[in-house]
Amino acid sequence: MNLIKKSYRKILSVLPDKLANGIIFFRGYKKIMNLKNPIYMGEKIQWLKMYGKLEELGQYVDKYEVRQFVEDTVGKEYLVNMFGIYNSVEEIDFDMLPNRFVIKCTNGSQAVIICKDKSKLDIEKAKKEINKWIRGEFYKIKKEYQYKNVKNRIIIEEYLEDESGDLRDYKFYCIDGEPYCYSVFSDRFTDKTTDMYDKEGNWLPDILNGGPNSKIKGKKPPHKLENLDELMSISRKLAKLFTFVRIDFYIVEGKVYFGELTFTDGAGGEPIKPLEFDRELASNIKLEPILKK
Repeated sequence: MNLIKKSYRKILSVLPDKLANGIIFFRGYKKIMNLKNPIYMGEKIQWLKMYGKLEELGQYVDKYEVRQFVEDTVGKEYLVNMFGIYNSVEEIDFDMLPNRFVIKCTNGSQAVIICKDKSKLDIEKAKKEINKWIRGEFYKIKKEYQYKNVKNRIIIEEYLEDESGDLRDYKFYCIDGEPYCYSVFSDRFTDKTTDMYDKEGNWLPDILNGGPNSKIKGKKPPHKLENLDELMSISRKLAKLFTFVRIDFYIVEGKVYFGELTFTDGAGGEPIKPLEFDRELASNIKLEPILKK
């Protein structure tokens, strides 16, 4: 993480919620936030961050606890194989791990170490990074209170790779239990590209998602989403409890795996362009607590 980004995150973490959220929205949308009449997706998300009772969602964003919800709702066959859950880095026996694996913090986002060859892993460097995760208070950075009461633990899972040589993310945006559209993220750690689709699977070649560093492939993606009916069905079941949620999946050799649930997409600071599409999506999101009673 560069110094400017690190300083930005540190400043946000100590600012009052409304001011920090206004800065996050302005930085992405180049507009003044209006919470009295929110029309953009980023504004709706800022409203939800402040008034949507996100603290009720801890079990659904905890990368370990959510596994039970997924198993109970759609079945354990959609879960990535897990090697262990740990409270501290000292509990991890790296000698007992397979050659390839993925280390994640159960709390937060982007706290991931991907190991494709254990013989090349700098274990001491990895331990230092993991200790940062354990000590961190992720929710403070962008005021995402769903993470506040989640315990920082370490989960180690099976390494997955699809035919691209990487692992595409399939992100389904669900409103009141119904998938509205989905986005496919490719080359996540090298040359991030995104492709947006409507819920029927029609490619939307002019819609850009994923923040300022992403780009559209520029031609119709070569892969066909043959699992769309299955993914739509799973999404409906998992989204039933929520007024708004983004559900992430992976597909490896035709098999669907659950990724995570996200309730504050891009922390409300990553517009979907053009903004007409962003506003259309936002118009369906209700201003009420995310967890339905």
